[in-house]
Amino acid sequence: MYKRRKRLTVEEYVNGILKSDKIILSKAITLVESALESDNILAEQVLEKILPHTGKSIRIGITGVPGVGKSTFIEVFGQLVTAKNLRLAVLAIDPSSQRSGGSILGDKTRMSTLATNPLAYIRPSASGSSLGGVGTKTRETMLLCEAAGFEVIFIETVGVGQSETTVKSMVDFFMLLMLAGAGDELQGIKKGIMEMADSIVITKADGDNKVKCERARREYENALHLFSPSVTGWYPPVLTCSAIHNEGLEEIWGEIEKFTTFMKKKGFFQKNRQHQNIQWMHDIISYSLRQHFYTNEKISKLSRALEKDIENQKIPSISAARKLLDEYFHS
Repeated sequence: MYKRRKRLTVEEYVNGILKSDKIILSKAITLVESALESDNILAEQVLEKILPHTGKSIRIGITGVPGVGKSTFIEVFGQLVTAKNLRLAVLAIDPSSQRSGGSILGDKTRMSTLATNPLAYIRPSASGSSLGGVGTKTRETMLLCEAAGFEVIFIETVGVGQSETTVKSMVDFFMLLMLAGAGDELQGIKKGIMEMADSIVITKADGDNKVKCERARREYENALHLFSPSVTGWYPPVLTCSAIHNEGLEEIWGEIEKFTTFMKKKGFFQKNRQHQNIQWMHDIISYSLRQHFYTNEKISKLSRALEKDIENQKIPSISAARKLLDEYFHS
């Protein structure tokens, strides 16, 4: 007979997290990712308890187009971080299938060396329907990792062309990985993503590709000069690296440290986090309202009927939306 596992209490979750118990941490992350209302209530209580123990890490967002070598870069760069005796958590977001809802969740396989490092913790999560290239509960997961004593947090995004604004809104340092030797280096690169970047790193700068990478570096530097200067006064450096030859990584870490010192000295570091926390509240409200709206039984039934009317051109979309909202707010 199947024996149901004992549910952990708030205190057991909190104590385990504060003791850096990776098993309890993983269970806590699963709890915050749950869609069950009872789990959401428990997760909220856990988050409130651990909140005073958060905020002491450096949060780094890492994004880039598929094929840029994000996993290889993160594995090697992560080993550099842990070699400095810093504890590292990698929150790697796997793309969910829009058809089935499933995801690969294979980051521990792709980062096998880092996965066995005692100072590192890798947590793959599905991006789900999130448009920002990150999971809907990434912020909560980040707080849990901070409370567990991780001093550096990497957030690896899907990087398949979705808006990266969500990533920028939860990290201190936003790193954009780019490739060289793919024709026009600036072709297809959204200006908005480049403007958000705190640094641009051109990967795979080894062998015959070194010359192309250096040329690409100059082109990106020239492109950045065309943008309006940041209100903080920070100018994003453009760097090159080779993960397989372990070259250029110390320089990247040096820029992150320089950025952190610069932002704290200017007063922007804490101000940015305060702004992010307020934005987080509004994002949760938007997410919760959307969930509540579409799980409403009356709305679901009316929505199906109105979708058929739209298909048959009996009603314009704007009128259908108005009917659904009226039903929701007056039912």
